[in-house]
Amino acid sequence: MTNHVRLILQPGDAVAGMGRLMKRLAGRQTRFVNRQELRTGTLWESRYRSSPIETEAYLLACCRYVELNPVRAGMVGDPSEYPWSSFHRHAGGGGRFAWVDMDPCYLGLGATDEERAARYRDFVHSAVGAGELSLIREALQRGHLTGTQRFVDQVEKIIGRRIERRKKGRPRKADEKTSVPFFAFSQRIVK
Repeated sequence: MTNHVRLILQPGDAVAGMGRLMKRLAGRQTRFVNRQELRTGTLWESRYRSSPIETEAYLLACCRYVELNPVRAGMVGDPSEYPWSSFHRHAGGGGRFAWVDMDPCYLGLGATDEERAARYRDFVHSAVGAGELSLIREALQRGHLTGTQRFVDQVEKIIGRRIERRKKGRPRKADEKTSVPFFAFSQRIVK
């Protein structure tokens, strides 16, 4: 994209290595762009954000979200027109994207490469529910888990901490809901 990058990665047993990977990736890209454009300084606005994905329920949905990003941004009319997308690999194009791994959810779409590619194309081009879209966006923006409540419960059990999706800001106090706010005004009098 013109102002951000979206990646779906499977860290395996090296979850702690994700931070190092992102640091290295950002550093290399910054040095490359700075050399190409004869500039200095940072390239990235802030730290990366991440969201663990419930594989069975949301991995393909998150892939579709990423593949349709340039379409939603109005950059292309179809994900196949975007040259830097893994859609080419998943939709049967292969070619320069042979390094993209095929995850088990994708492999479960069919028995042959052609069947999987056709089903994936159909899936990406099918309607995306508003609930799915907002869940994925919210998870990415706030670093929440992308998945069902069962997934959240499983992660809570593994890490031994409660996880909850909260709205932005601090919770309101009980008396704030019923009180009338006060305003202070100040105006200078011109003499």
